[in-house]
Amino acid sequence: MKFNLTEACSILERTPALLDELLHDLPDEWIMGNEGPDTFSPFDVLGHLIHGEKTDWIIRTKWILEKGTTAPFEPYDRFAQARESERKKLQQLLEEFSLLRQENLAWLRSQEWQEEDYEKRGLHPVLGEVTLRNLLSTWVVHDLTHIAQVTRVMAKQYSGEIGPWSSFFRILNF
Repeated sequence: MKFNLTEACSILERTPALLDELLHDLPDEWIMGNEGPDTFSPFDVLGHLIHGEKTDWIIRTKWILEKGTTAPFEPYDRFAQARESERKKLQQLLEEFSLLRQENLAWLRSQEWQEEDYEKRGLHPVLGEVTLRNLLSTWVVHDLTHIAQVTRVMAKQYSGEIGPWSSFFRILNF
């Protein structure tokens, strides 16, 4: 499937509401569980998504458009949410994510890009040259990956309770 900004935005705009519906008012056992050391709980995923809204997708889009490959993007701190979400409640994170995503999508939709703009290049500090198309497509995949991660982590909370049915659920084996 070829990248299409309108279609990408239709996925990106759904993520905050989906996570709100899934996580709102759940007890800590559901939102704080993880898969072990250096893994994310649903709470951590939400903080991670917020950090990306602030420091990754739009910042790097503007970088590509303004600076191209003259210098690499700033490195992304995949674990910044640990300090940024400290002492915050889930509802605060859900509201912050929704607001930031709305603002970022409004900016994205306000752009009047031509097809050739999606081929403009930036310099990733690890991956090397990437296109705007690569970056924006990755944003969609990033959201979908973390949605899957949240549901997987939540499913694993009952992995010891479902008995023999566990063999039917591949989600528990990832």
